[in-house]
Amino acid sequence: MGWGRMFLLGNIGQQLDIEDQRKEIESLKGKLQSAGSSEDVDLLQLHRENAELRMYLAALVRYLIVKEIINPKEFRILVDQIDREDGLHDGGFSGDVV
Repeated sequence: MGWGRMFLLGNIGQQLDIEDQRKEIESLKGKLQSAGSSEDVDLLQLHRENAELRMYLAALVRYLIVKEIINPKEFRILVDQIDREDGLHDGGFSGDVV
């Protein structure tokens, strides 16, 4: 493969190099697809679990509001404060829960 083959065999050597590269690309594509499908399944599972957790959290917060245990405005203020605690106001939190 490479300059030696092209120098000695000319166009035929170049075609052999191209064929070797094509085979290598196809092999890598196959490996990527088989690994990707497993990751896709994992990602889909994470999306489902996240949606379920969001549903339970929404139900819990709404229940607490209906029972007048928490005030919606005060709750939003608290959520905003917690969001800023990790240094980013991005709708996420990476600090300690308690």
